Amino acid sequence: QVRLVESGGGLVHAGESLRLSCRTSGINFGIHTMAWYRQAPGSQRELVARISSSGSTEYADSVKGRFAISRLNAWNTVHLQMNSLKPEDTAVYYCTTNRGPQDFWGQGTQVTVSS
Repeated sequence: QVRLVESGGGLVHAGESLRLSCRTSGINFGIHTMAWYRQAPGSQRELVARISSSGSTEYADSVKGRFAISRLNAWNTVHLQMNSLKPEDTAVYYCTTNRGPQDFWGQGTQVTVSS
Protein backbone atom coordinates (compact mmCIF):
# COMPACT_ATOMS: atom_id res chain seq x y z
CA GLN A 1 0.00 0.00 0.00
CA VAL A 2 1.42 3.37 -1.05
CA ARG A 3 1.31 6.09 1.57
CA LEU A 4 2.47 9.70 1.50
CA VAL A 5 2.28 11.64 4.75
CA GLU A 6 2.98 15.36 4.85
CA SER A 7 3.95 17.34 7.91
CA GLY A 8 5.40 20.70 8.85
CA GLY A 9 2.64 23.10 7.92
CA GLY A 10 1.47 25.86 10.20
CA LEU A 11 0.72 29.54 10.69
CA VAL A 12 3.57 31.99 10.16
CA HIS A 13 4.05 35.68 9.49
CA ALA A 14 5.14 37.03 6.14
CA GLY A 15 8.88 36.75 5.71
CA GLU A 16 9.22 33.69 7.91
CA SER A 17 10.11 30.15 6.91
CA LEU A 18 8.64 26.66 7.08
CA ARG A 19 9.98 23.26 6.15
CA LEU A 20 7.53 20.67 4.88
CA SER A 21 8.27 16.97 4.90
CA CYS A 22 6.68 14.07 3.08
CA ARG A 23 7.40 10.57 4.30
CA THR A 24 6.56 7.79 1.85
CA SER A 25 6.08 4.05 2.06
CA GLY A 26 5.06 1.32 -0.33
CA ILE A 27 7.12 2.57 -3.27
CA ASN A 28 10.70 2.22 -4.44
CA PHE A 29 11.29 5.81 -3.46
CA GLY A 30 14.69 6.29 -5.09
CA ILE A 31 13.41 5.79 -8.62
CA HIS A 32 10.43 8.14 -8.41
CA THR A 33 10.06 11.77 -9.27
CA MET A 34 8.49 13.55 -6.31
CA ALA A 35 6.56 16.78 -6.38
CA TRP A 36 4.84 19.32 -4.17
CA TYR A 37 1.59 20.92 -5.27
CA ARG A 38 -0.58 23.45 -3.49
CA GLN A 39 -4.19 24.48 -3.61
CA ALA A 40 -5.53 27.75 -2.28
CA PRO A 41 -9.25 28.25 -1.59
CA GLY A 42 -11.14 28.78 -4.82
CA SER A 43 -8.10 27.97 -6.94
CA GLN A 44 -6.88 24.99 -8.91
CA ARG A 45 -4.13 22.79 -7.60
CA GLU A 46 -0.79 23.99 -8.94
CA LEU A 47 2.73 22.62 -9.14
CA VAL A 48 5.14 24.18 -6.67
CA ALA A 49 8.30 22.13 -7.14
CA ARG A 50 9.46 18.81 -8.55
CA ILE A 51 12.58 16.71 -8.04
CA SER A 52 13.59 13.81 -10.23
CA SER A 53 15.23 10.59 -9.14
CA SER A 54 18.58 12.05 -10.19
CA GLY A 55 18.01 15.21 -8.18
CA SER A 56 17.08 17.59 -10.98
CA THR A 57 14.65 20.21 -9.79
CA GLU A 58 12.11 22.59 -11.24
CA TYR A 59 10.03 25.29 -9.62
CA ALA A 60 7.01 27.42 -10.26
CA ASP A 61 8.04 30.95 -11.16
CA SER A 62 6.23 32.27 -8.12
CA VAL A 63 8.52 30.39 -5.71
CA LYS A 64 11.87 30.44 -7.50
CA GLY A 65 14.62 31.73 -5.24
CA ARG A 66 12.48 31.26 -2.12
CA PHE A 67 11.64 27.55 -2.03
CA ALA A 68 13.94 24.54 -2.27
CA ILE A 69 12.94 20.94 -2.78
CA SER A 70 15.22 18.13 -1.67
CA ARG A 71 15.06 14.40 -1.13
CA LEU A 72 16.63 11.98 1.29
CA ASN A 73 16.40 8.58 -0.33
CA ALA A 74 17.66 6.74 2.75
CA TRP A 75 14.58 8.00 4.62
CA ASN A 76 12.09 7.83 1.72
CA THR A 77 11.44 11.49 2.37
CA VAL A 78 11.11 14.65 0.33
CA HIS A 79 11.32 18.13 1.84
CA LEU A 80 10.20 21.58 0.80
CA GLN A 81 12.08 24.43 2.44
CA MET A 82 10.01 27.59 2.15
CA ASN A 83 11.69 30.91 2.91
CA SER A 84 10.49 34.50 2.67
CA LEU A 85 6.90 33.33 2.80
CA LYS A 86 4.19 35.59 1.46
CA PRO A 87 0.44 35.70 2.17
CA GLU A 88 -0.15 34.41 -1.37
CA ASP A 89 1.69 31.21 -0.42
CA THR A 90 -1.25 30.33 1.83
CA ALA A 91 -2.63 26.98 0.66
CA VAL A 92 -2.87 23.31 1.40
CA TYR A 93 0.39 21.69 0.27
CA TYR A 94 0.34 18.17 -1.14
CA CYS A 95 3.09 15.68 -1.81
CA THR A 96 2.66 13.48 -4.86
CA THR A 97 4.28 10.87 -7.02
CA ASN A 98 3.19 8.40 -9.63
CA ARG A 99 3.81 4.81 -10.54
CA GLY A 100 3.03 4.36 -14.21
CA PRO A 101 -0.40 5.86 -14.88
CA GLN A 102 -1.39 5.90 -11.22
CA ASP A 103 -0.94 9.04 -9.13
CA PHE A 104 -0.55 9.01 -5.38
CA TRP A 105 -1.27 11.96 -3.09
CA GLY A 106 -0.86 12.70 0.55
CA GLN A 107 -3.60 14.19 2.70
CA GLY A 108 -2.06 17.65 2.57
CA THR A 109 -0.73 20.07 5.15
CA GLN A 110 -2.06 23.59 5.67
CA VAL A 111 0.27 26.55 5.33
CA THR A 112 -1.09 29.93 6.36
CA VAL A 113 0.94 33.10 6.00
CA SER A 114 -0.36 36.21 7.70
CA SER A 115 0.56 39.69 6.53
